[in-house]
Amino acid sequence: MLVVTTNKIPGQEYEVIGLVMGSVVRAKHIGRDIAAGLKSLAGGEIKGYTELLNEARTIASERMVAAAKAQGADAVVCVRFDACSVMTNASEIMAYGTAVKFV
Repeated sequence: MLVVTTNKIPGQEYEVIGLVMGSVVRAKHIGRDIAAGLKSLAGGEIKGYTELLNEARTIASERMVAAAKAQGADAVVCVRFDACSVMTNASEIMAYGTAVKFV
């Protein structure tokens, strides 16, 4: 499955299938939260949160691709990510784009 952030795929003609999305809600682990609190006092990257968000983006991307495959898509164009807080210590990461079929 080709996944791109661009509006067009050079050299490809395709039909638009429609919007596809994948999302995941992840909560902070208490151990990571304590370590992050200590790290925030000293400054610098909070690696536990970086890993958490990378994992969440990967899961959201995989779910988006699965949704595109289920609709018979060959690619997803205009891919974007979004994040929002859904409750204290929990965030939703969403991947979305336009599923297309090559002609």
